[in-house]
Amino acid sequence: MYEFINYCVRDYMTADPSTVAPATRLRELQALFDNHDFNGVPVIDEQRNLLGVATKLDLLKAFTFNSQSIVPQYESIMDHRVEEVMTREPITVTPNMPLTRVLQRVVDMRTKSFPVVDEQGRIEGVIAREDLLRALRDATAGGK
Repeated sequence: MYEFINYCVRDYMTADPSTVAPATRLRELQALFDNHDFNGVPVIDEQRNLLGVATKLDLLKAFTFNSQSIVPQYESIMDHRVEEVMTREPITVTPNMPLTRVLQRVVDMRTKSFPVVDEQGRIEGVIAREDLLRALRDATAGGK
């Protein structure tokens, strides 16, 4: 188990993750969620700079009732762009951050994953709960 303290994000992150552009339509985001076991995806620009994260919760928020729409129109909402619902300025981690710190953040914040960015803010990967569990298992089994 002591091996775990030597692991860093780079060792267990999903490199080059699936991403979406800010102009992606919500129906395309829903299709991505339907076809993969993602809870969220990074939203990036053409230079791979992280602009935000679009999660299933963000998608659900697009359907909340408000004074303009008592009954939201599904097709109309699904035509909206990701940038309208995404979480801006998400909490990120770096590739060299120790997994012990990431584990603590996941538990404290009750989050499912973090985007991994380089010093310039470009996406490098995603680290999720499943990755941390795999690292703990590997540490117990004697290494990666």
